Amino acid sequence: MDWDVSAITDSWRFLLGGIGVTLLLSALTIASSLLVGTAVGLGRSYGGRWLRVALTFYVDSMRAIPVLVVLVWMYFAFPLMTGVSVPPFWSAWIALTLHVAAYVAEIVRAGIASIRPGQVRAALALGMSRPQMVVKVVLPQALVRMLPAIGSVISVTIKDTAIAATIAVPEFMNRVSTVAGESYQPVPVFTGALIVYFIILFPATRLVDILYGRVAHLGRS
Repeated sequence: MDWDVSAITDSWRFLLGGIGVTLLLSALTIASSLLVGTAVGLGRSYGGRWLRVALTFYVDSMRAIPVLVVLVWMYFAFPLMTGVSVPPFWSAWIALTLHVAAYVAEIVRAGIASIRPGQVRAALALGMSRPQMVVKVVLPQALVRMLPAIGSVISVTIKDTAIAATIAVPEFMNRVSTVAGESYQPVPVFTGALIVYFIILFPATRLVDILYGRVAHLGRS
């Protein structure tokens, strides 16, 4: 087997640009998913009946549909239905956000549910309003308990950006496939991609674990 890495060394700038797109798409998706997912989780925990029903349908729908289907629908079907054309990068961002936010919402809801009811009753008995109780009593503890699961979501989100290659987003995997096809050296090129993803993801997951180890005591009640 020929392990000629010249395809990688000759195209490193091209591949590096793809890493930049991957990191940008990942960062935007993680930020928007955390915001949307937190809002949905709070709505399911404290909203009215019909709001909870609607949000539950959204969460269950997103968890039942493969993210690739959401991505392809967003890029190809949504413009046909609305007449609004969305560029590939932003289609990927919207689709990934809708999908990942559903999982974040469940994490948030579970984190809130894990707080003992006695703490909620005590906060209300002290004269706190419900928003004050949520912000000052529930969320600080719940956020700590949610850290390991949020770390997994971050890891999965970065990996899921690779499917954006299917709609021609020029992210890392898209460019890796281009280099592999043009150089006829798929083994070293895709092996290099594997190593790059490991270098990106392993430190991220370890940092979350280290952070949780340092603040875990704050989530105990």
